[in-house]
Amino acid sequence: MDFLSVFVALFLIMDPFGNIPVFLAVLEKVAPERRKMILIRELLFALAAVVICILAGKQIVGLMGLTPEAISIAGGIILFLIAIRMIYPLKLLETKDDTDGEPLLVPLAIPLIAGPSLLAVLLLFASSEFPDFLTLGLAALLAWFLTSLILYFSTFLFRLMGKNGLTAVERLMGMILVAISIQLFLDGISLYWEHQ
Repeated sequence: MDFLSVFVALFLIMDPFGNIPVFLAVLEKVAPERRKMILIRELLFALAAVVICILAGKQIVGLMGLTPEAISIAGGIILFLIAIRMIYPLKLLETKDDTDGEPLLVPLAIPLIAGPSLLAVLLLFASSEFPDFLTLGLAALLAWFLTSLILYFSTFLFRLMGKNGLTAVERLMGMILVAISIQLFLDGISLYWEHQ
């Protein structure tokens, strides 16, 4: 995969537009003067999780003895499932019953930004030959930075686009991710036949 494909895949999995309503709901309980500081802290926690997965991905997957073609096929399947969830969203997170006070790590940093899906895909990418380490690192950093900008201005974007507008963008992102996932899956199949 090239830089653009990796960046787009990671950015779509982070799903900043789909996360805006949840972020606003969670931060609504926090004093207005503390919201931006908490948001920045949670974004940095998410970045730390991303960096750890990139640095340790090859070793973790290496312990499992997975081949590049298996990693590519698994990555395609994971991305496809994420894309389907974006196109047909389920309400998996309710914030009304959460405890009061400031969120710390959960649910904003993990699982909303750096959720299991993103971490699994990062492990798969980090352990494969394509993309290389530098491409993956730069793509992940750029995806995180763009996600951070969108979430930092989430109040303005929510007013501008409304809930329906955000849902439409999220579904469009899901459709793009479907195409990327299928390409990754086909690349894995192609690699498998080459080694037979």
